Amino acid sequence: MPLASTLPTIWVTGLPASGKRTLATAIADHLRVQGQVAEVIDSGRLRRTPLGATLGFSRDDRDTNMRRHAMAAAMLTRNGVLAVVSAVSPYRATREAIRAELGEFIEVWVSTPPAVCAERDQTGNWARAKAGELKGFTGVDAPYEAPAAPEFEVDLTQESVDAAALRVVSFLENRSTPSAELEPDSENLTADLDELGYSD
Repeated sequence: MPLASTLPTIWVTGLPASGKRTLATAIADHLRVQGQVAEVIDSGRLRRTPLGATLGFSRDDRDTNMRRHAMAAAMLTRNGVLAVVSAVSPYRATREAIRAELGEFIEVWVSTPPAVCAERDQTGNWARAKAGELKGFTGVDAPYEAPAAPEFEVDLTQESVDAAALRVVSFLENRSTPSAELEPDSENLTADLDELGYSD
Protein backbone atom coordinates (compact mmCIF):
# COMPACT_ATOMS: atom_id res chain seq x y z
CA MET A 1 0.00 0.00 0.00
CA PRO A 2 1.17 3.62 -0.49
CA LEU A 3 3.10 4.83 2.53
CA ALA A 4 3.62 8.53 1.84
CA SER A 5 2.06 11.06 4.21
CA THR A 6 2.10 14.83 4.73
CA LEU A 7 3.30 14.33 8.32
CA PRO A 8 6.87 13.30 9.12
CA THR A 9 8.05 10.05 10.61
CA ILE A 10 10.88 10.46 13.11
CA TRP A 11 13.08 7.37 12.85
CA VAL A 12 15.47 6.86 15.77
CA THR A 13 18.19 4.34 14.89
CA GLY A 14 21.34 3.13 16.62
CA LEU A 15 23.05 0.25 18.37
CA PRO A 16 21.30 -1.81 21.06
CA ALA A 17 21.28 0.03 24.43
CA SER A 18 22.36 3.29 22.79
CA GLY A 19 19.40 5.19 24.27
CA LYS A 20 17.02 5.09 21.29
CA ARG A 21 13.86 4.26 23.23
CA THR A 22 14.59 6.87 25.90
CA LEU A 23 15.18 9.55 23.25
CA ALA A 24 12.13 8.56 21.20
CA THR A 25 9.95 8.74 24.32
CA ALA A 26 11.36 12.16 25.22
CA ILE A 27 10.68 13.47 21.71
CA ALA A 28 7.07 12.24 21.85
CA ASP A 29 6.61 13.69 25.34
CA HIS A 30 7.81 17.14 24.22
CA LEU A 31 5.55 17.01 21.17
CA ARG A 32 2.54 16.19 23.36
CA VAL A 33 3.33 19.09 25.70
CA GLN A 34 3.11 21.33 22.65
CA GLY A 35 -0.30 19.95 21.77
CA GLN A 36 0.79 17.49 19.08
CA VAL A 37 -0.56 13.95 18.86
CA ALA A 38 2.47 11.64 18.89
CA GLU A 39 3.08 7.93 19.39
CA VAL A 40 6.24 5.87 19.83
CA ILE A 41 6.64 2.72 17.76
CA ASP A 42 8.96 0.61 19.88
CA SER A 43 10.71 -2.27 18.12
CA GLY A 44 11.09 -4.18 21.37
CA ARG A 45 7.36 -4.01 22.00
CA LEU A 46 6.47 -5.30 18.53
CA ARG A 47 8.82 -8.27 18.95
CA ARG A 48 6.87 -9.24 22.07
CA THR A 49 3.60 -9.47 20.15
CA PRO A 50 2.52 -12.63 18.27
CA LEU A 51 3.37 -10.91 14.99
CA GLY A 52 6.85 -9.80 16.00
CA ALA A 53 7.63 -13.05 17.78
CA THR A 54 7.58 -14.84 14.42
CA LEU A 55 10.71 -12.98 13.35
CA GLY A 56 14.29 -13.96 14.02
CA PHE A 57 17.41 -11.89 13.44
CA SER A 58 18.43 -12.82 9.90
CA ARG A 59 18.83 -9.96 7.45
CA ASP A 60 15.46 -10.77 5.87
CA ASP A 61 13.75 -10.87 9.24
CA ARG A 62 15.33 -7.61 10.34
CA ASP A 63 14.23 -5.98 7.08
CA THR A 64 10.69 -7.32 7.55
CA ASN A 65 10.67 -5.89 11.06
CA MET A 66 11.68 -2.46 9.72
CA ARG A 67 9.00 -2.63 7.02
CA ARG A 68 6.37 -3.37 9.64
CA HIS A 69 7.46 -0.32 11.60
CA ALA A 70 7.18 1.76 8.43
CA MET A 71 3.65 0.46 7.81
CA ALA A 72 2.62 1.32 11.38
CA ALA A 73 4.18 4.79 11.01
CA ALA A 74 2.28 5.37 7.76
CA MET A 75 -0.99 4.40 9.44
CA LEU A 76 -0.34 6.84 12.25
CA THR A 77 0.72 9.76 10.07
CA ARG A 78 -2.19 9.31 7.67
CA ASN A 79 -4.44 9.75 10.71
CA GLY A 80 -2.76 12.92 11.90
CA VAL A 81 -0.43 11.33 14.45
CA LEU A 82 3.30 12.02 14.48
CA ALA A 83 5.12 8.67 14.55
CA VAL A 84 8.40 8.27 16.43
CA VAL A 85 10.06 4.94 15.61
CA SER A 86 12.67 3.45 17.94
CA ALA A 87 14.48 0.56 16.24
CA VAL A 88 18.06 -0.63 15.71
CA SER A 89 17.23 -0.87 11.96
CA PRO A 90 20.82 -1.78 11.11
CA TYR A 91 20.79 -1.65 7.29
CA ARG A 92 21.31 1.69 5.57
CA ALA A 93 19.76 0.62 2.26
CA THR A 94 16.51 -0.43 3.94
CA ARG A 95 16.29 2.81 5.89
CA GLU A 96 16.85 4.78 2.68
CA ALA A 97 14.16 2.77 0.87
CA ILE A 98 11.72 3.47 3.71
CA ARG A 99 12.67 7.17 3.60
CA ALA A 100 11.74 7.28 -0.09
CA GLU A 101 8.45 5.48 0.52
CA LEU A 102 7.34 7.54 3.51
CA GLY A 103 8.22 10.88 1.94
CA GLU A 104 8.62 12.89 5.16
CA PHE A 105 11.39 11.16 7.10
CA ILE A 106 13.60 12.55 9.85
CA GLU A 107 16.46 10.21 10.69
CA VAL A 108 17.95 10.51 14.17
CA TRP A 109 21.14 8.50 14.62
CA VAL A 110 21.95 7.76 18.26
CA SER A 111 25.72 7.35 17.89
CA THR A 112 26.51 6.46 21.50
CA PRO A 113 29.82 4.49 21.32
CA PRO A 114 29.63 0.67 21.48
CA ALA A 115 31.66 0.48 24.69
CA VAL A 116 29.20 2.79 26.42
CA CYS A 117 26.22 0.85 25.04
CA ALA A 118 27.70 -2.35 26.45
CA GLU A 119 28.35 -0.71 29.82
CA ARG A 120 24.80 0.67 30.07
CA ASP A 121 23.06 -2.48 28.82
CA GLN A 122 20.72 -3.82 31.49
CA THR A 123 19.72 -6.94 29.55
CA GLY A 124 23.15 -8.55 29.57
CA ASN A 125 22.94 -9.12 25.81
CA TRP A 126 26.12 -7.22 24.98
CA ALA A 127 28.09 -9.30 27.49
CA ARG A 128 26.54 -12.54 26.24
CA ALA A 129 27.32 -11.63 22.63
CA LYS A 130 30.93 -10.76 23.44
CA ALA A 131 31.27 -14.09 25.25
CA GLY A 132 29.99 -15.92 22.18
CA GLU A 133 26.79 -17.01 23.91
CA LEU A 134 24.51 -14.87 21.72
CA LYS A 135 24.95 -14.99 17.95
CA GLY A 136 23.95 -12.39 15.39
CA PHE A 137 24.00 -9.48 17.81
CA THR A 138 24.19 -6.07 16.17
CA GLY A 139 27.43 -4.32 17.04
CA VAL A 140 29.31 -7.53 17.90
CA ASP A 141 28.99 -10.17 15.16
CA ALA A 142 26.26 -8.55 13.07
CA PRO A 143 26.75 -5.22 11.28
CA TYR A 144 25.31 -1.82 12.01
CA GLU A 145 25.51 0.51 9.02
CA ALA A 146 25.54 4.08 10.28
CA PRO A 147 23.47 6.66 8.38
CA ALA A 148 25.37 8.56 5.70
CA ALA A 149 23.50 11.85 6.17
CA PRO A 150 21.06 11.76 9.09
CA GLU A 151 19.08 14.85 9.97
CA PHE A 152 20.43 14.49 13.50
CA GLU A 153 23.32 12.70 15.17
CA VAL A 154 23.04 12.27 18.94
CA ASP A 155 25.84 10.94 21.11
CA LEU A 156 24.29 10.55 24.54
CA THR A 157 27.70 10.66 26.20
CA GLN A 158 28.01 14.25 24.96
CA GLU A 159 24.42 15.51 25.08
CA SER A 160 21.50 14.98 27.43
CA VAL A 161 18.39 13.17 26.26
CA ASP A 162 16.28 16.27 26.92
CA ALA A 163 18.59 18.58 24.93
CA ALA A 164 18.66 16.17 22.00
CA ALA A 165 14.87 15.78 22.05
CA LEU A 166 14.39 19.54 22.06
CA ARG A 167 16.69 19.87 19.03
CA VAL A 168 14.46 17.50 17.09
CA VAL A 169 11.26 19.17 18.25
CA SER A 170 12.63 22.61 17.30
CA PHE A 171 13.41 21.29 13.83
CA LEU A 172 9.82 20.08 13.50
CA GLU A 173 8.47 23.46 14.62
CA ASN A 174 10.46 25.23 11.92
CA ARG A 175 9.57 22.90 9.05
CA SER A 176 6.90 23.91 6.58
CA THR A 177 3.38 23.26 7.83
CA PRO A 178 1.17 20.98 5.69
CA SER A 179 -1.64 22.83 3.87
CA ALA A 180 -4.32 20.76 5.61
CA GLU A 181 -4.11 19.19 9.04
CA LEU A 182 -5.61 15.74 9.50
CA GLU A 183 -7.86 14.86 12.42
CA PRO A 184 -7.05 11.51 14.01
CA ASP A 185 -9.51 8.77 13.05
CA SER A 186 -9.24 6.76 16.26
CA GLU A 187 -11.52 3.88 15.32
CA ASN A 188 -9.89 3.10 11.98
CA LEU A 189 -6.41 3.71 13.34
CA THR A 190 -6.96 1.26 16.20
CA ALA A 191 -8.19 -1.42 13.80
CA ASP A 192 -5.18 -0.90 11.51
CA LEU A 193 -2.69 -1.11 14.37
CA ASP A 194 -4.43 -4.20 15.74
CA GLU A 195 -3.60 -5.94 12.47
CA LEU A 196 0.09 -5.19 13.04
CA GLY A 197 0.06 -6.53 16.60
CA TYR A 198 0.39 -3.18 18.39
CA SER A 199 -2.74 -3.59 20.50
CA ASP A 200 -2.33 -4.37 24.19
